[in-house]
Amino acid sequence: MTTAPPEKDTWYHGKRLPPIGLMYIAGALEKAGYTVEMLDNYLANKSLEEVKQTIRQTKPFMVGITCGSATFARCLETAQAIKEAKADCVVVVGGWHASYLPETLLAHPQIDYAIIGEGERAITQLANTLTEGNTDKATTIPGVACRTSSGVMVNAPQFIEDMDEIPYPARHLLPLEQYDRTIEFLDAKPADVMSISRGCVYSCGFCETRKLWGNINRSFSPKRVIGEIQDLQNRYGTKGIYFINDNFTLNKEKTKTLCNLMIEQKLDLEWVCDTRVDLVDDELLELMSKAGCRVIWFGVESGSPKILKRINRNTTPQQVQTAFKLCKKHHIKTACSFMLGLPDETLEDMEESLKFAKKIDPDYCQFNIFIAYPDSKIYKELLQNKNYTQLDEYLLSVKSDQYDYEALKALQWRFFKSFHMRPKQILKRAKREGILTFTKTRLLHGTKKANGTA
Repeated sequence: MTTAPPEKDTWYHGKRLPPIGLMYIAGALEKAGYTVEMLDNYLANKSLEEVKQTIRQTKPFMVGITCGSATFARCLETAQAIKEAKADCVVVVGGWHASYLPETLLAHPQIDYAIIGEGERAITQLANTLTEGNTDKATTIPGVACRTSSGVMVNAPQFIEDMDEIPYPARHLLPLEQYDRTIEFLDAKPADVMSISRGCVYSCGFCETRKLWGNINRSFSPKRVIGEIQDLQNRYGTKGIYFINDNFTLNKEKTKTLCNLMIEQKLDLEWVCDTRVDLVDDELLELMSKAGCRVIWFGVESGSPKILKRINRNTTPQQVQTAFKLCKKHHIKTACSFMLGLPDETLEDMEESLKFAKKIDPDYCQFNIFIAYPDSKIYKELLQNKNYTQLDEYLLSVKSDQYDYEALKALQWRFFKSFHMRPKQILKRAKREGILTFTKTRLLHGTKKANGTA
């Protein structure tokens, strides 16, 4: 299950998508023969008393909770409610926070196990071991952290090499009709999300996704991806897809094979993907456009070469301009995000980002306040030099002589208006949506999105 959002949730104000990480976990457990139910409490927003009632009615042997650092406190409250409703229920926590800081979760007795990294294999092995009554063996399962007589035992994960062994996400366990199955960038409706690869080969200082997914890129085979697309179309009427992985085009040959299969199968599909500006070229973009790609999201992050180097992005403004021109050539819309308040970033550097955003003129643009997440390189730097604002128990923002978190929020809103209220952007939006609405709900904090697993 996912936990309900914090009462004053400042971290995400966008569209609520089905929790694809949990759907993968549920699918793996179903494949292993278990009866599984899912509760997306970000959607249902049940009170703790209602959660208790659900536990009393369903009497589960095990409950899995996904936890991000921003929902840490809610995770603990939910776990406590589960134990109060059924004391012998095994509570397992996965997700970003569990992968980065499992010890902080296991310091609380209401949590029995934490899952490190991808969870399909680890949680299935844990469930099998516990149902067999062999609790001692649970301490040796890769990717599982637990308490022992000598302290917390954290077993390194073993990443799944053959991704095709993972079943389709268990979408049938969620009320998909209650979600807004649209993607802002697509006209096609209904639209859903897919995740087709894991692992990042890059070392950006603001990100530690490699600890969750590993530093070797692994992906579903193109044939497997086509199979899931067709399953979505046949069962749920899907017309659009957002491939939410960070580097969709990392393996160009696989991307080409997938696009050619999309064309051969004559899929009635429009789609969006995320990638880096240095991972596209003219030939690839031409093929992607023919296969139905309508928008590409790029993490530009900064218009300042100095800041790009500081965060180890290994891209340049010139590469950004080249990628955007090629997308325009092939009638692919562009979306991008910039981060404000990066380490050593000055107000002048941020103004350079705004100027650069207007120069490349994407169809969609976000300015996000940089939030340092636990265990990333920059997070450790901030703890050491103490130049930060403590946002909650674990999340930090950069503080300098020029700005603090409140100043960054004001700057973010000014940048948003400065970019989006230009006549060119107003006309684009009017053409796209037929209305002119601009609200603060489009402002995000931290990274543009977060994926989790259990």
